[in-house]
Parts: sequence; C-alpha cells; structure tokens
Amino acid sequence: MTDDGQIAADFDQAVNMTAAELERWLGTQESRSVGDKAGGGESTGHASGRRIVEILRKKKGDLTEDDHAHMRKVTGYVHRHLAQRPSGDVRETAWRYSLMNWGHDPLK
Repeated sequence: MTDDGQIAADFDQAVNMTAAELERWLGTQESRSVGDKAGGGESTGHASGRRIVEILRKKKGDLTEDDHAHMRKVTGYVHRHLAQRPSGDVRETAWRYSLMNWGHDPLK
C-alpha cells in the first residue's frame, strides 16, 4: 500500500462519522462549546471538523498533499484522545464532544 493509501485507510478507520453527520454535529451548541479557542474564535477541533467534511466529500484521487497531512493529524488526534477515555457514561462529556468535532463518535 502506498503511504497515501495507508494514510487514507487509517483516516477511514479513525473517522466514523459521515460528512452529513459531522456537518450536522458542527452546527450544534455542544460542538461549539469544547476545544481550544485561539483568540476566542472557532476552536481548533471545530475548524478541523469543517476540513474533515471537505475531505470526506472529495474523491480519493482529488486529495491533495495538504489533505493527507490533515488526515494524518486527525488520525493521531483520535488515537491520542481515545486513550484518555474517562470512566463512566461518556454520552454528554466534553471528551466525546471533542472527538466528534474530529469526526469520531466513540459511541458508534
């Protein structure tokens, strides 16, 4: 498998929300309530989610080097964040909301 192919496979495994699901989620107050906000604007995860929606809607052959770099970043974030799962019910936690901004719903 090519490097880009491996990046795409890892991304497809990490991102378990469809473009439509993620776009709907990004429109919620819960989505906007979490994450690091540089200068009080949009959080890093929320901006990443919008980028992920764009990537999910592209044909594999149309993905750019920048897309692949972001896909690598997303995969790394999802794996690191999953390792920090809090105990108990995570349904309405900032931990889950942050992951969902990055395209991964841990309850799926």
